[in-house]
Amino acid sequence: MVLPATEVARRAGHGVAVQLKIHAHCNDGQADAANQRITNALSANDTRPEPGGEEDGEGEVAS
Repeated sequence: MVLPATEVARRAGHGVAVQLKIHAHCNDGQADAANQRITNALSANDTRPEPGGEEDGEGEVAS
């Protein structure tokens, strides 16, 4: 489980800078998970229709 550093620091009773300095080793191995989440988010954006396309209901009006 990944928690925001701000929440962990708050619960531990110190600031984020101290949290990251003391417990930086706890973040080991999270890069792969973060990279996958970013890749998934970018891939999801690739499937959205382009703004102004025919799918938005604003196509040419027949005369």
